[in-house]
Amino acid sequence: MSAKGLVTYRSAAASKVTLLDSLQTYPSILPKKLKKHKLYAGDYVSGQVVGDQFVIENIEERKNLLVRPPVANVDSVFVVMAMREPDFDSYLLDNFLAVFEYYAIEPIIVFNKIDLLDSPDILHHWQKIYEDVGYKTLAMSINDDIEPLKAFINGITIVAGPSGAGKSTMLSRLLGIELKTGEVNHKLKRGRHTTTAITLYPFDSSFVADTPGFSKVEATFFMESKEVHRYFKEFSRFSCKYPDCTHTTEPECGVKEAVLNGKIACERFKNYLKIMRYYWEELPC
Repeated sequence: MSAKGLVTYRSAAASKVTLLDSLQTYPSILPKKLKKHKLYAGDYVSGQVVGDQFVIENIEERKNLLVRPPVANVDSVFVVMAMREPDFDSYLLDNFLAVFEYYAIEPIIVFNKIDLLDSPDILHHWQKIYEDVGYKTLAMSINDDIEPLKAFINGITIVAGPSGAGKSTMLSRLLGIELKTGEVNHKLKRGRHTTTAITLYPFDSSFVADTPGFSKVEATFFMESKEVHRYFKEFSRFSCKYPDCTHTTEPECGVKEAVLNGKIACERFKNYLKIMRYYWEELPC
């Protein structure tokens, strides 16, 4: 009898499938006829359990596929950003957010290690910026109650962010299992990469994935630069003279006017211009 499953482990050498009805996990085999269809963690598949292995017969059409990290069918993402060790990097966060908007994945921003801040003012400043845009945010320390996270887990949820931000520690506590974590290199002020293969862990009726940490993510690796403005979603609230305005060199730009009037956070627009490799002399921050 054919069964439905989810690819919950994928490395260069092997893959595993978890059956959706029983949550039993089997090493999987991709028959020669399907070899042309590359397999990813997060793929929904159907096939047969043969002995102690799962033989894949069909790979369902994907709704999205992240190139880096390679995960398919992602519904939501915890973007974990440390406030200290490593220092908070809004440029990296805005690149992450643009990429996840591009793939129609709901981001939840987790401001982590808030206990290392000298004052809560900096946290409140950044929370307000992103909540005003429309993003959901959480603020926590390493040992805080992780219950609030559970309400945001839906379908396939990944945990992403820079190396050393506390992703694996957070996920270990959430799942009740020990995941490998990396210390922050205090000289370089960034974490070491600890996640190589992609693993999806069952969580109630959903799945959660730990993913590699990145010290650098560029939105233009995933999309053309002329598309980036579409994924800073607050820009769509304002009208420009030209419908395809990139908010750089064009005249009568409603987005630039909104920045000058304080209706768009200057910090966000500064990061957008950095992505676009454009300098605007009138930028007020």
